Amino acid sequence: MKRSNPVIKRTPVFFAVSCALASISTSVLAEQGTNVDEVEKIQVTGSRILREGAIAPAPVTVISGESLLSSGVTNIGEALNDLPALANTYSLANGGRHIGTAGLSMLDLRGMGTARTLVLVDGKRHVASNPGSSAVDVNNIPSNWIERVEIITGGASAVYGADAVTGVVNFILKKDIQGFDLSVSKGSAEEGPYENEKFSLSYGVDFDGGKGNVGISVSHVKQDGMTAKDRAQTRAPITSVSNPADKDYIDENDNYVHDGVPDRLTIPNGGWFDDAKEGNFYLVENDQDVWYIFNPDGSVRPQKLGTTYSDYGKCSGDCDILDLTRYTELQPTFENTNVNIKANYDITTDINAYASAKYVKSEADSIGQPSFFEYGNSRGTGAFIIKRDNAYIHESLAQLMDSKGVEQFAMHRFMEDAGRRYEFNERETTRFVVGATGVVAEDWDFDVSAVYGKTETTQTNAGNTIKARVKQSADAIKLANGDIVCRDVEARAAGCVPTSLFGYGAVSDEAAAWFNTTSISESTIKQTVFNANISNSAIYELPAGYVGVSFGVEYRKEESDSLPDAFAATGATFLTAIQEEHGDFTVREAFTEISIPLLSDVLLAQDLSFDLAARFADYSTIGDTLSWKAGINWTVTDELRIRATKSRAMRAPNISELYGPVSETFFSSITDPCQKGEVQDANRRANCDALGIPVDFDAIATVSSIPGLSGGNPELKEEESDSVTYGVVYTPEAIEGFTVTLDYWKIEIDDAIDAVAGQDILDKCVDSLTGIDNQFCALITRDAEGELRNIRSITQNVAKQSAEGVDFEFGYDFDLLEGRMTTSLIGTYLISRKEYPFQVDPTDFIQNAGTEGEAEWQAMLSLGYKVGNWQFGSKTRYLDEVSRYTEQELKLNPDPNSLMGYGTYFITDIRGGYSFENGITLELGVDNVFDRDLPGYTTGTGVGTASYDNIGRMYYGAITYQF
Repeated sequence: MKRSNPVIKRTPVFFAVSCALASISTSVLAEQGTNVDEVEKIQVTGSRILREGAIAPAPVTVISGESLLSSGVTNIGEALNDLPALANTYSLANGGRHIGTAGLSMLDLRGMGTARTLVLVDGKRHVASNPGSSAVDVNNIPSNWIERVEIITGGASAVYGADAVTGVVNFILKKDIQGFDLSVSKGSAEEGPYENEKFSLSYGVDFDGGKGNVGISVSHVKQDGMTAKDRAQTRAPITSVSNPADKDYIDENDNYVHDGVPDRLTIPNGGWFDDAKEGNFYLVENDQDVWYIFNPDGSVRPQKLGTTYSDYGKCSGDCDILDLTRYTELQPTFENTNVNIKANYDITTDINAYASAKYVKSEADSIGQPSFFEYGNSRGTGAFIIKRDNAYIHESLAQLMDSKGVEQFAMHRFMEDAGRRYEFNERETTRFVVGATGVVAEDWDFDVSAVYGKTETTQTNAGNTIKARVKQSADAIKLANGDIVCRDVEARAAGCVPTSLFGYGAVSDEAAAWFNTTSISESTIKQTVFNANISNSAIYELPAGYVGVSFGVEYRKEESDSLPDAFAATGATFLTAIQEEHGDFTVREAFTEISIPLLSDVLLAQDLSFDLAARFADYSTIGDTLSWKAGINWTVTDELRIRATKSRAMRAPNISELYGPVSETFFSSITDPCQKGEVQDANRRANCDALGIPVDFDAIATVSSIPGLSGGNPELKEEESDSVTYGVVYTPEAIEGFTVTLDYWKIEIDDAIDAVAGQDILDKCVDSLTGIDNQFCALITRDAEGELRNIRSITQNVAKQSAEGVDFEFGYDFDLLEGRMTTSLIGTYLISRKEYPFQVDPTDFIQNAGTEGEAEWQAMLSLGYKVGNWQFGSKTRYLDEVSRYTEQELKLNPDPNSLMGYGTYFITDIRGGYSFENGITLELGVDNVFDRDLPGYTTGTGVGTASYDNIGRMYYGAITYQF
């Protein structure tokens, strides 16, 4: 739509900020001969009312698309996760920690959950990428068309609907695509096999005398993965073990006394000796466990354990310990192809029709551990029972068994020679948008649109062991004629192939083919949205200016269907037995917004306006909800503006939270609260005694994941958040190009939807002041020895979260020598980030601020310099030092580990380029130019530690051709 907007109010627009990180985006008509008071009306994220230039009603951080991709990263998600306000909850480095999430980059504002961050494209919703959720894989956004990304903090449900509890990330794409743009880049890590490459092409042209525009974009991104063994820093196996020097004790008054010695040690060159890829077992000799392991020829020998700590060993020489580091992926293999087409056409001088379509194919794999069988594991994954008449027993083993009078033993084995487990995720996303925007009745701006999106995922799990078959294959006997067969007659008739397990490489390919299977699961997510809104920036004139209003309605339908592999769903395989999930919901919404000028051109108030927004929603699942927002915009002088907002936002439960079937799961990183060293007070000791667990209990089950059950809850209701922001924007006239923005924000979520964590269930059970007859202990199953066997958890409205902090931005652009210098500093001071596992008890919370992944201070400094055809730039990220433990954990146990936290962290990227007159630009860059190591012993693959770079120094080059 090619038209000039009328002048609404003649006030200078003094908040135009040219730096990419300024908190306000402007569009000023200041061409020669044009009255500088004539300001184009634009739409700012956080409001549907078109406003003058830079007058944003709420804190909005604006990042240009060019700035985001000014490094060696090829994915927009990786670039965004560098911003201080966003947590690295799901990035390429850590996305593979859950089944089906490898390759996803999902945004998480304030670290309060990806489901609470609403992702929009040009103000419109985008279909989700993870079944049953609303989370969007932002790698589906065409990066070469991104004009800017706007991030608004705080509840924005009144303007955009559910899921905007912590804020909105709005991708603004270029409207009119002009010319030809071809770009090719290649990056390679200095250490290890990691490489990435990107190809992108964009072409756009006007037609019909400039009334219309059509553009096409094609991009292909690819990266080669690498494992922890590919880098020197992450190569050594690192293990956390019990400290034998720890002498904590309980005094005569049942008080737990700490000795100041770390309860646990983090040791290099350590590993798990309770399992082995060669196969191992122990025999009780003289009341002690003596471990044996197998040589490649099947012979047996004593296992070399080194220095032992419970089930772990440490040595710097020749030891038989299981190095789990070899199974850790630092980066996955990933590939993404993105095709977009968009067009718009001026039907009249006041009405513009638009349409767009996209197709994205994304592929990512995750290579994990092989299946494993050991003592303490349940559900058919317990140790192999090897009998004396096993056909493959070596003479040395036969002699050992006979000398000890043993007829059978329990063999532990990591089945690596049968093939590691491999997950391949293929996602296809299609999305279509049609709509019209324009002006009716001279002063009313409207936008009517329809959006349809679909994501189809095929998940292939290879190397999935059929538990009964592998046990049958291992239980081999020799017939009278010398043939070796499976002992189980029925299995033999079904084609059972016997195999030896004695020594690495003993498993035959034929046997592995018989007891391994490939499981294929599929899911489909669909989204349908109809939206219509109309606004008038000047519906009524007051003494201080014009009242602006906006009205709208929206219909949305979300559908999700997950079909896991039918055989794996029976629980017969090593893969988690996930069940089918089907669900959908619809929501009908009506929303309104009003902006009222209160004062104008008076002492200390050049402009003062009041903004109010409300949204009524009717869900097919939870019924009616109401969200609202109120704000003040106060322009004190040409240099100073103050703003404040208060809002009530809501989030309806998503499909998985409502309809997720009760399925098998596993709780990892579990600590048994009744384990020796964890019983910190008399109350816990009494409850552990009541459970029949002795003082010296040394848990075995928690060495591996604890099986459990989890599922959705159709009785869920919406969660609500209250947000406040107070901010100031300062642009001194004396320093042209300088801007300071400070915004205080606070978010509190009540009735937060959460599946109570397994560790919380365990702790609440034994820390209850009323004994073990409570709802939490009822969710736990232990065996006769006290070992954990099962934890049950379903989604509930039981939690509460809060976050509080200050965002700051400084931008200064100025002429330097013969060129132009741009500088920007964006950062966050996290005052508090609390989680209340059970909101009925406000005194019981976990303070996450200052812990890994949630540093109190985070910042990013960007510098750029252009002179002639040359351009140079740098980006430096800063993370404050963090603790590995919360205040609550340290209060309960002040000496948990010798490695207590990670120090301050800086990482710098640099780049430089030259643009030739023929349209070709060459660019070279180095990410992590100082080759900053990961802190401590982390691999950078955890929820919090993914904030740290695990690739190391990386070189890249790019060539772009434009005409």
